[in-house]
Amino acid sequence: MLARAGTWAGAPARLLWRAGSFWGGPATQGVLTAVGRWLRIGTPLGWALAGTAVLSGGAGLIWGWAEALAIGGATAAALVLAVGFVLGRAEYRVTVELAAPRVVVGTSAVGRVVVRGAGRRGSASTWIVLPVGQAKARFRVPRLARGAEHDQLFQIPTQRRAVLTLGPVTSERTDPLGLLRREVAWTEPAELYVHPRTVSLDGDSTGLVRDLEGLPTRDLADDDVSFHALREYVPGDDLRYVHWKSTARTQRLMIRQFEQTRRSQLVVALSTQATEYADDDEFERAVSIAGSLAVSAMRDGKDVLVAASERLLHAPTPAALLDLLSGVERTAAAEGVAESARTIARVSPSASIVMFVCGSPVAPQVLRAAATRIPPAARAAALRAAGADGLVRRVVGDLVAVDVPDLGDLRRAMTAVAA
Repeated sequence: MLARAGTWAGAPARLLWRAGSFWGGPATQGVLTAVGRWLRIGTPLGWALAGTAVLSGGAGLIWGWAEALAIGGATAAALVLAVGFVLGRAEYRVTVELAAPRVVVGTSAVGRVVVRGAGRRGSASTWIVLPVGQAKARFRVPRLARGAEHDQLFQIPTQRRAVLTLGPVTSERTDPLGLLRREVAWTEPAELYVHPRTVSLDGDSTGLVRDLEGLPTRDLADDDVSFHALREYVPGDDLRYVHWKSTARTQRLMIRQFEQTRRSQLVVALSTQATEYADDDEFERAVSIAGSLAVSAMRDGKDVLVAASERLLHAPTPAALLDLLSGVERTAAAEGVAESARTIARVSPSASIVMFVCGSPVAPQVLRAAATRIPPAARAAALRAAGADGLVRRVVGDLVAVDVPDLGDLRRAMTAVAA
């Protein structure tokens, strides 16, 4: 197992590693890496005390100061005693078990850490550290005999949508003064997805995106479901499509010709431009709106593409799509609504419906201008995560924009869009 250390404490070790890679060969680098691993156990307080010991001892020897020698000896003795607390090698088998790797924001993730003693002589009592995102949970594990287990339950409250990294779980051994700290990682990092809130949209609510038989195109084909015209038979045509009545009337073999059809593709264009939202609440509501539209359409068997500004979210299942939405953030560098419309026209020329999702700062006229940049055959509508005036429907040209004050109003908003 590889020891881990904080940024400050690991500075000497990193310097040694770089020196070995610059001046020495593989053998030299290996030796310096081993030395650096031990140097990483020093805490900031420990390194400060080591510096005090060197300076005080040196001053005492050079100038004969008994007080400086005493201080240097005392600090050096404290460091030597601290080494005894971090020597030795404990052996554990550690697993992290989550009740569910995906939770909805606002609910708690529940799990447990199982620590099993794997050493021949058992393992001494130690601290176990479980990093959760930027936070850390610490708990004490008692002395464990070989094969003995200790379970520690944990609960993670989720206040906002995120992708949290759990682990790696480490054991931590330190001295009473906190001069030295040795950390050993026992697991690989795992991910906990905190999904946005979503609502289910039934067929009546998603009237705009309802599509059972596909949309006709102007491309002609010899085999499809939409009859278009008749033409004379040519060698190689499938005789199953002979139109016998016309053949009898014209005395020429006539073949049915069809219009090609295509499944409609719903594109949910979620803006992640920071300036297109009044606050974080609007953005979270917009993510929930986009997730609700996409997941409901996917469950209905529709072709769905979610464009988070210029970032395209491809997912085979609703759960995988919500995983991706868990990590979406608004940034000043992201494309706005107008730029994302160009991206949609480039990457999804067959889009049939484009739903723009944004915040209150985006005016309906801006959305109308963006709608002119999507594929010509596509219909456009917009949902704004705005709630100052309640659920409001606006029509600008052929674009319908609806303000959604709350996620619970999304069903009514979709009905207003399709009206």
